[in-house]
Amino acid sequence: MDKVETTSSQIIDNSADTKRKIVTFLADFKSLTKMGIVNSNLMITFAGFWLAIYFTNASFIANWDVFLLTMAGSALVIAGGCMMNNWYDVDIDPVMTRTKGRPTVTGSVSLSHVLVIAVSSTALGLILLMFTTMEAALIAFFGWFVYVVLYTMWSKRKYTLNTAIGSFSGAVPPLIGWAAVDPGLHTVAFVLFLVMFIWQTPHFLALAIKKNKEYKDAGVPMLPAVYGFEITKRQIVVYIVCLLPLPFFMASLGNAFIVMATLLNAGWLAIGISGFFMKNDLKWANMIFIYSLNYLTLLFVMMVVVTSELPFS
Repeated sequence: MDKVETTSSQIIDNSADTKRKIVTFLADFKSLTKMGIVNSNLMITFAGFWLAIYFTNASFIANWDVFLLTMAGSALVIAGGCMMNNWYDVDIDPVMTRTKGRPTVTGSVSLSHVLVIAVSSTALGLILLMFTTMEAALIAFFGWFVYVVLYTMWSKRKYTLNTAIGSFSGAVPPLIGWAAVDPGLHTVAFVLFLVMFIWQTPHFLALAIKKNKEYKDAGVPMLPAVYGFEITKRQIVVYIVCLLPLPFFMASLGNAFIVMATLLNAGWLAIGISGFFMKNDLKWANMIFIYSLNYLTLLFVMMVVVTSELPFS
């Protein structure tokens, strides 16, 4: 009887241990690939793909295989870039609260394994995108190169312009999605690029204000850590102002879209200006940060909604 009970106990313990390992693996994978960044970029890639279908009068259903290749390839390239960022930043990540739990810091995944997985993910993603169009693959590689080499390895630790440099990589997802359908691109595709490029600076500068001490401790020269909050506030407002005319370059999406996008811009600008009158800079930065996330989601959802009558035909 004792042997039976011991065996049953061992089976239960082994099962619990297996579950713990699976949970840990999934948590490590999510952290390594920065799934939040991957998912948000895929949303933008989808919008670019969808609008390309709309403007070329193509059928979404007829291009379902291209769509799957585009999304899978983009996800792998973006994840590969994020893992390379984790791999390279292993020396400064322990200093920051939001990054000190990464598997590269805790050692739950070896750096050599992370590097191999990152390079393999990137390569596989680019190969998948080549089955759509070569232009889509080249644009994806450009974004990866900017993020990994020009941002992570070069400018991030040297210049306050690191945010602007990194914004080039964050602005390419809509171009990837569009180029997979229409390699010639379109004026609207470049406007989407500009929206993403300009949006990122207020978003990440707000985060930099929130995490100012951590960036200082890590030696990362983010704008607020080097020049202070007042200059950063002005920069945020200037970038938001630059978004104001962009909806009018997408007039082909209809008046309803222009009005709603303009209202979104005006709301963000109002919050931005309020920062010059608020005493609590961290509270203001959090308002800017949260609004920026909702802004991006609503803007691109509206683009899909106002063009939803055609692509499934």
